[in-house]
Amino acid sequence: MNNRLIHRSVRFATHNSQLLLPPLVLYKRILRQHKMLPAPQREMGDQYVRNEFKLHKDIENPLHIVGFLASWQDYLHMISNGDWKDITLSSETLEKLSPEQVVQLYELMKETQKLHQDTKTESTKDIKGNDKD
Repeated sequence: MNNRLIHRSVRFATHNSQLLLPPLVLYKRILRQHKMLPAPQREMGDQYVRNEFKLHKDIENPLHIVGFLASWQDYLHMISNGDWKDITLSSETLEKLSPEQVVQLYELMKETQKLHQDTKTESTKDIKGNDKD
C-alpha cells in the first residue's frame, strides 16, 4: 500500500473520531491478539489475516484502503473485547457484500464448521482413549 495514499486516507477517515492504524501496526496487533484465541481459531485466523493483508498490500484506491483498514480495525476491537464468539452478520451487511465476498464468507463458514467438527472428534477420541487406561 502506497504510504502517501495511506496517510491521506487516514486523514480522511478521522472524521469517525477513531484514527486508523497503519497497516503493519494493525497486522501485528491482530496477530498478537490472536494469541489469546484457542489454538484452532488462532491457526485459521492467522492464516486468513496473512492472506488478506498480502492480497491487499498493493491497493491504491484511498476508499478501498480506508474500508480495508477500518474493517480490520473493527475486527481487532471485536476480538480484543472477546465479542468474537457472539457476533452475527446482519442481513443489511450481507446484502452489501459482493458475490466474491459471499463465496469467501461461505468458504470460511465451511472451514470453521470443519474445524469445529475436528475439535469435537479429537475431544471424543481423548475421552475414549483415557477410559481405556
